[in-house]
Amino acid sequence: MSNPANTIRTIACFAFDDVMSLDVIGPLQVFGSANDELVGLGRPQGYENVVVAETSGPIRTSCGVRIHSDIGWRDLDLSTIDTLFVPGGAGVWSLRDNAAIIEWVRNASISVPRLGSICSGALVLAEAGVLDGKMATTHWSRCDQMAREYPAIQMMGDRLHSYDPAGLDGDPHVFTSAGVTAGIDLALAIVEADFGRSLALAVARRLVMFLKRPGGQAQFSAYLIPEAGTTARLTGLLEWLPGNIANDLSLETMAERAGMTPRTFSRVFTRDLGMSPARYVERVRVEAARALLQDEAITIGQVAKLCGFRHPETLRRAFQRHLSVSPQEYAERFARKSLAAAI
Repeated sequence: MSNPANTIRTIACFAFDDVMSLDVIGPLQVFGSANDELVGLGRPQGYENVVVAETSGPIRTSCGVRIHSDIGWRDLDLSTIDTLFVPGGAGVWSLRDNAAIIEWVRNASISVPRLGSICSGALVLAEAGVLDGKMATTHWSRCDQMAREYPAIQMMGDRLHSYDPAGLDGDPHVFTSAGVTAGIDLALAIVEADFGRSLALAVARRLVMFLKRPGGQAQFSAYLIPEAGTTARLTGLLEWLPGNIANDLSLETMAERAGMTPRTFSRVFTRDLGMSPARYVERVRVEAARALLQDEAITIGQVAKLCGFRHPETLRRAFQRHLSVSPQEYAERFARKSLAAAI
């Protein structure tokens, strides 16, 4: 784990039982592929990957595959580490209750040049207090929890990561990434900061992925599943809405359907679902439009009408608000014709 003359940057990833395997392997493969590209250019390798855990030896990941830890965290000299990653997975919940690990992460934020998290690993950084006052993200399913439990953090739920070497739109020292594969996006951004855009682009090509994905993680989330405890007063309405998105869904219409006055309906709906009726309806319509746009035979104008947006421009604005991409970009990326062309 030597780092002679700072020519090799040591990348350490902290693993634990029930860690998400892709959170560990994905980012580390980016740095390994960067080494391959550098060697191909006649240059020395730029990175050394190290897996850290409670002790050296096998670690069981959440998919059942075991990875090997090189060293226990107590034996790791943090002064030799350039970047430390804390990944996510089901094991995060016990990590948050481990005072020794939390203190180690806190110390690492002082000792290492770069401390980052992948997916729900952000909750460990949050528990250590190193994200207070900073922009941060995590897996879309944990963003609300993180914002609620750690109000001192500036949550950016639709960001793929919060790393910015210039410190203008993120942080160069302590940062986070969104769910699972966003750790690869983060690693590519670090390679670009270390060795330039051309090398990062070569790595992205090698891994057959975007150097910088358009849009954020919301385009991949299924956020319209109502909570199991949703009040029975709204259950009938929520089941009725998806099949009637092309119709008038004004506040008065929905309130009548739910058997309430508009004022009471608005209050109950916002309390139980955490958003206004109008915002929920727009999300239902966007979700339906996403499904329709995967069919190459339908036009964006037809999708707008079928989903109650009436006009393509209204659909476009809704997509930008919720998914940070246009309907055209979404269709090009996810339509079945695009998938067929890629096979």
